[in-house]
Amino acid sequence: MLKRIGKRFGTAVTVAALLVAASGCAGRNEQPQAAPAPPPPASPPTTAPANPPNVTFDASVGFADVVERLSPSVVTVQRDGGAGSGVVLRPDVVVTNAHVVGRARTVTILLADGESSAGQVIGTDRVTDLALVRTDRKELPVPEFRTDLPRPGEIAVAIGSPLGFQNSVTAGIISGLHRDIPGSAAQSQSLVDLIQTDAPISPGNSGGALLDAGGRVVGINEAYIPPEVGAVSLGFAIPAATVLDVADQLLADGQATHPYLGISTSQVTPAIQRRFGVSTEQGALVVGVDPGAPAAAAGLRPGDVIVELAGKPVETVEDLLSVLRQTQPGAEEQVGYVRGGDRRQTTVTIGARTG
Repeated sequence: MLKRIGKRFGTAVTVAALLVAASGCAGRNEQPQAAPAPPPPASPPTTAPANPPNVTFDASVGFADVVERLSPSVVTVQRDGGAGSGVVLRPDVVVTNAHVVGRARTVTILLADGESSAGQVIGTDRVTDLALVRTDRKELPVPEFRTDLPRPGEIAVAIGSPLGFQNSVTAGIISGLHRDIPGSAAQSQSLVDLIQTDAPISPGNSGGALLDAGGRVVGINEAYIPPEVGAVSLGFAIPAATVLDVADQLLADGQATHPYLGISTSQVTPAIQRRFGVSTEQGALVVGVDPGAPAAAAGLRPGDVIVELAGKPVETVEDLLSVLRQTQPGAEEQVGYVRGGDRRQTTVTIGARTG
């Protein structure tokens, strides 16, 4: 089952837990909205060198210097019913997860120096599970965000407030890139194209920082797979490039725009195969098409199974969401699909929608 702190959902494949509150935060079917001012767009992710320049590791102190420097940039976000973590994005703006703020319009920000500040939620995005909070406290220290992807094997340091323990630090490595959490698509579109880490994270780390060895923010912690299903240190973070892109849009417009096909989908199961006469065992089954949507214009209809998008294979709904996330509105992309027993091809013009 898909486990979230404070709420449980069924899933066909595995278990994932959103890192929400120390004291029991509500599920993430709640999100506000709003906006003000813009910065420049983030550059797209690329692969970076494993060790940032001028970073040295001293085994006698570990990452103490990095932690001492970055801790003031990581905060605790409190609201009625729970708490999570956040990272300073602008001198008076904090980025966190949308499921941390829930429906709240105001929250309390606890700072590393022991002070607290009132915060106003100024924008949320359900598709990526990100939210921005403007604080009454100004001149907060802004960390460097690393927009290129780290490499598997690089050092990873997580800072947040797990179970209410403010500015807790754990360390590990980057375990993988472009990870999708199986079985999560029925409940959320955000658990795709994530960074995987084995730096231990727990409920309350949501919205906290995942750092590289140089103290640059490589991701915002989002979810983990809990030990009760046999997992050992399987955590996930939203890449910094995604965070900055969405944050820029929220600051400029109060909402973020995402690629859109206009379909509802389901995993392919034996029962589905029998019902729709589907011959393939893998892919994303189209169960509904929005009238006038890009998918409708491309000729897709309920019962079709999408097995390829933009030249990339699609074996699950999560695959489809992950590939779609990497396309651009207005782009023409090839869609491979199975209708009955026939493999077919069509071209879709990717649409746009707000989160």
